[in-house]
Amino acid sequence: MVYARAGVAGWGRALWRGLALGLVTYGGLVVLLLVRLVERPLFGLDRPWTPHITQFVCKAAFVILRLPVTVRGEPMQGRGAMVANHASWMDIFALNAAAQVYFVAKSEVAGWAGIGWLARATGTVFIARKGREAKVQQRLFEDRLRAGHRLAFFPEGTSTDGVRVLPFKSTLFAAFYTHGLDEVMQIQPVTLVYHAPRGQDSRFYGWWADMTFGGHFLRVLMQGRQGRVEVVFHKAAAVEDFPDRKALAAHCEAAVRAALVL
Repeated sequence: MVYARAGVAGWGRALWRGLALGLVTYGGLVVLLLVRLVERPLFGLDRPWTPHITQFVCKAAFVILRLPVTVRGEPMQGRGAMVANHASWMDIFALNAAAQVYFVAKSEVAGWAGIGWLARATGTVFIARKGREAKVQQRLFEDRLRAGHRLAFFPEGTSTDGVRVLPFKSTLFAAFYTHGLDEVMQIQPVTLVYHAPRGQDSRFYGWWADMTFGGHFLRVLMQGRQGRVEVVFHKAAAVEDFPDRKALAAHCEAAVRAALVL
């Protein structure tokens, strides 16, 4: 067991890193909510200030973990969305540290203790997969795109071991082919590459199968010398250049997979 081998030093790292992350994350949440009290009446759906708070918190998280993040390429500036491979809960922090985005998540996430509060406060778009709410939330999705928000989602539909890319599901790509959005929107593929600490399994940062969040989180906190994370921004693609959602999803999947070099 990794916990048994961690020793006093490992548990000490887990304690101070955990406390520091909690302070920064939930302290940042309090500041964000206070700023939002002013921002929302003035700007409505637009958020000119609070994304900077989110980005600061996410960058600080990697400093606390002593886990370097390098960025290749440039985040898109126009209207549209980013799509990335999904290896871990850390993906949220990595993408937010590298670019100002709003995530798309399944509606169940809104009810998760602790995480749900953070997701709602930072402007996450919740999508219901079934039922009457799906159409309402689809309109919200479109409204956010038209407002200029850069959305981000994980087309694999689940997290992986971090060393492979699963086939991209094309369902959410359909939103870009409604009501003329395909004429103005772009999609930017992004590859998240996690390099394991020296001597560790290449899947060290992957969170998949029956792994618990708490167990994986604790393992990362305990790790002494960390690995590193790369965020690779590929060239954005115009939606109108692809005949349908399946072709667009296939293009993004190929771009993301090609850069997953460990």
